Amino acid sequence: MTALRTLTILPVPGKDAERFSSALYWFPAAGLLVGFIEAAVGCLVMFSGWGDAASALVLLTGFVLTGGIHADGLADTADGFFCSGSKEKRLKIMKDPAIGSFGAIALVTLVLFKWVALSRLLQTELYAWVIAGCVLSRFAQVVLAASLPYARSGAGTASGFVEGAGLRHIGVTLFFSSVLLFILLRDSVLPAAIAMLVTVLVSGFLGIVSRQRIGGVTGDVLGASSEVTEALVWMTAVFCLRLL
Repeated sequence: MTALRTLTILPVPGKDAERFSSALYWFPAAGLLVGFIEAAVGCLVMFSGWGDAASALVLLTGFVLTGGIHADGLADTADGFFCSGSKEKRLKIMKDPAIGSFGAIALVTLVLFKWVALSRLLQTELYAWVIAGCVLSRFAQVVLAASLPYARSGAGTASGFVEGAGLRHIGVTLFFSSVLLFILLRDSVLPAAIAMLVTVLVSGFLGIVSRQRIGGVTGDVLGASSEVTEALVWMTAVFCLRLL
């Protein structure tokens, strides 16, 4: 329930987890649900034969279901990471709700790459890859949350998830995500393995940069990792279609 309330706007009943870090185990499952809804929207709209509109509506569905928090995290992270100054200055910029030039560029780039990838995936009826991208993007959040300390001195949106997270969370979600990938993409084992590798590399790169720029991870960085991973997994699927 905590994972769904955190990653989506869906009104789910039940109590939150006593330790928010335990909700990390369910992040890929939340991504699976979001992915199914996005893929269903794409499939339904594709019946009209208007592929471009289907891609746009899948994008919009993803933003609506997440309340735009991941996209907002990407914009804030871009604004903070690309500015000069101290760690404290970057964290202050990231907390500012206003979007700067770097954040705007990051959002526009994200939408363009996602739209291009989704257009190709929907045209070839590879709806499973839409779901796979959503699963792996949430797994990327777990990797960062469990690998880095919380960057801010006080409590924040993601502090409860970062505190108490560790290698066990990565191991469990890696296994769960791999099983889901095998089920979704059992006819495309090599592309699925490449997509998992891309996810790990993106997480590792963002983790290194985040450690250098702000000394750890924040909720904005987790959201950014989700958006970047999702886009790159979908792009990976498109390239694999052409090469394999």
